[in-house]
Amino acid sequence: MSKKQFKAESKKLLDLMIHSIYTHREIFLRELISNASDAIDKRYYAAMQRGETGVDKSQYVIRIEPDKAARTLTVTDNGCGMSASELEQNLGTIAKSGTMAFKQEHGEAEDIDIIGKFGVGFYAAFMVAKKVTVYSHKEGEQPAVWESSGEDGYTVRPCDYEPVGTRIVLELKDDGEEESYGEFLETYRLESLIKKYSDYIRYPIMMQVERSRKKEGSDEYETVVEDKTLNSRVPLWRKNKNEITKEEYAQFYRDMFRDYEDPASTLHINTEGMLSYTALLYIPKKPPFDFNTKDYKRGLRLYANGVMIMEHCEELLPEYFNFVQGLVDSPDLSLNISREMLQHDRQLSAIANNLKKKILQELLRMQREERAAYEDFFKAFGRTLKFGVYDQFGMNKEFLKDTLLFYSRKEDKLVTLKEYVDAMPEAQKDIYYAAGDTLAQVKKLPQAERVADKGFDILCLVEDVDEFALRILESYQEKPFKSVSDPDLDLNTEEEKKEMQEKAEAAKPLLERIKTALGDKVLDVRLTDRLKNAAACLSGEEGMSVEMYKVLRQMPNGANIPMTFHLDLNPDHPVYAKLGDLDDDTLKEYAELLLAQAKLVAGLPLDDPAAFAEAVCRLM
Repeated sequence: MSKKQFKAESKKLLDLMIHSIYTHREIFLRELISNASDAIDKRYYAAMQRGETGVDKSQYVIRIEPDKAARTLTVTDNGCGMSASELEQNLGTIAKSGTMAFKQEHGEAEDIDIIGKFGVGFYAAFMVAKKVTVYSHKEGEQPAVWESSGEDGYTVRPCDYEPVGTRIVLELKDDGEEESYGEFLETYRLESLIKKYSDYIRYPIMMQVERSRKKEGSDEYETVVEDKTLNSRVPLWRKNKNEITKEEYAQFYRDMFRDYEDPASTLHINTEGMLSYTALLYIPKKPPFDFNTKDYKRGLRLYANGVMIMEHCEELLPEYFNFVQGLVDSPDLSLNISREMLQHDRQLSAIANNLKKKILQELLRMQREERAAYEDFFKAFGRTLKFGVYDQFGMNKEFLKDTLLFYSRKEDKLVTLKEYVDAMPEAQKDIYYAAGDTLAQVKKLPQAERVADKGFDILCLVEDVDEFALRILESYQEKPFKSVSDPDLDLNTEEEKKEMQEKAEAAKPLLERIKTALGDKVLDVRLTDRLKNAAACLSGEEGMSVEMYKVLRQMPNGANIPMTFHLDLNPDHPVYAKLGDLDDDTLKEYAELLLAQAKLVAGLPLDDPAAFAEAVCRLM
């Protein structure tokens, strides 16, 4: 018996597959179990083709046998088995899939529900094994054994393996300083891997485990070894929706995603045809503890026929829906697929696009039909949706705009943009907003008084992303967004505008004196018609509010952004009327007091708090 060599390209593929395609060596067990499941499927299907309608599916089983003494792990199935020629054909040529060939031979029959496709999964065994031996017996054929230690080649010879099916024996690698392969001989580790990756394989996965029990007629305990089924076999998401209770959905969510609360909403999606998949999605009530940290992993669990491919498939969810938990199971995906391949998989992209629309529909349904629940959800995750509007230069703004809520100053509650526009008086042309650190601060902004006096509502923005999101949106239903801090709110009549121009012209000498007194502490000093009771306020340069400057200053390298603003004065305030009569020194002191007051109202720090306190005391 001579050793046969893998083809040159197969040797390269074997090395690439072991070191690149799979990033976690623990998935070798998933691959072998999936292959065993496919083999049983093929044997069962062949029996049906022969008209053996009375075949009992319960007779089929996959068995796991760890042996610490021999340092071997064995996976056995009673599936279709392989002949010597099939062993050589399927295992001697990497990326030769016997399962795919079987389905093609039967005309891609829809009732053959197979998992393996690419034929490379078996070789994941070499990530943990220094030697792999495969005993196989196909009905009516001479049993044979395939043996290999990896890239050096393989042998195939007859053997006396009696049961129909396949037995794979892995001789595990020796443990090193950084890597332990002996962990795959521990029953608790094997149980956890099967629960994680293969819990929904349709055939029982059995293993003998030790357990303690009371001796009959005694208080003493004894240790017994007995068979244990390691997988639950029936995925919840594959059941008919009508058969699943609300509590079962909630219990599954709590168990799988380790949340102590029920979800805010559940979506069970079953799509067949050109795009076949099942999805079970959950919208949580509250974010997990690590949601706003770099350790948080977004993405859905991805399954192929009940076998987990990936625990966090980011490609299935856009960043702005990163709070959604759940899974997708598709019969059209292969287990042997890398993350790089997933990123370019059209099937996956189509599923992701469909899910995105379904999630949006569910959020809008909650908003209409369960308003209190939606507001609670938005308080927990609204920031993520706002970032979605702002991110990527507003690419998703039209898609997400109706999910947003903002606090209404007039209504004293959260409202949608549509609700705001629907309630606008006929004379109102713009959507007004005010930004600040807190709701209380925003409500008291001096700049908001004139807008409110006109009977116009104001959206109160209190999160750092809010104003950036509205600037990206630009308008809603052709109504532009306008900050109450914008220099030109266009609230006056033509007569009022003319009067204001006359006041500004007459005030030029005084404004120049104040600007000289303040120096480079301000960009300019101007009169404004935006104020009613306040003496002064600050405004940024065109297109930039004070709040936007504050946010930018908090970003990396933001300290270099200058914090200098326009000082806008109310010409109708009693203090302004006194400024023209002051000498230069007193005017400088008053101007600095007005600037400090405007900064405090805007939530900005004072350059010299002690000097401000001293000036107030002198004035008193």
